[in-house]
Amino acid sequence: MRDYIRWKMVLGYFAGIMCLAAFFQNDSAVVSAGETLTLSVATMCGDVQDHQPQNQGIVFSIATSRIYCYTLFDPVPEKTTIIHNWYKRDNLTTQVKLQLQQPRWTTYSAIQLRESDKGPWRVEITDMDGHILQVLRFSITD
Repeated sequence: MRDYIRWKMVLGYFAGIMCLAAFFQNDSAVVSAGETLTLSVATMCGDVQDHQPQNQGIVFSIATSRIYCYTLFDPVPEKTTIIHNWYKRDNLTTQVKLQLQQPRWTTYSAIQLRESDKGPWRVEITDMDGHILQVLRFSITD
């Protein structure tokens, strides 16, 4: 009888280990070693709802009142920071540092538009070392 109880305990122990192993094998929960930070989506938009960009474009009316730079990183191998550098006619106007978390992360920055903001713009998306990941160009019009 004792052997039977020991056998059940051993089986229960291994079943628990297998469940934990299956949990940690879930691809959406684990980022493999050696993966690099990847910017999957970068776009300018008029709004962000439910972590999705709305009214994407490259020309926006001043009536929009607010404009967003939306980014999706997949994968994110480790907690890190990226920067959205907003330029109006080659002059840095706003710099926004944004934290990214594993394994996948969406984030955005925004500016409030004023009448004086009409003209060409760009957002440089960089890592903390200043490496440019992508440049988004857009214009503000009447």
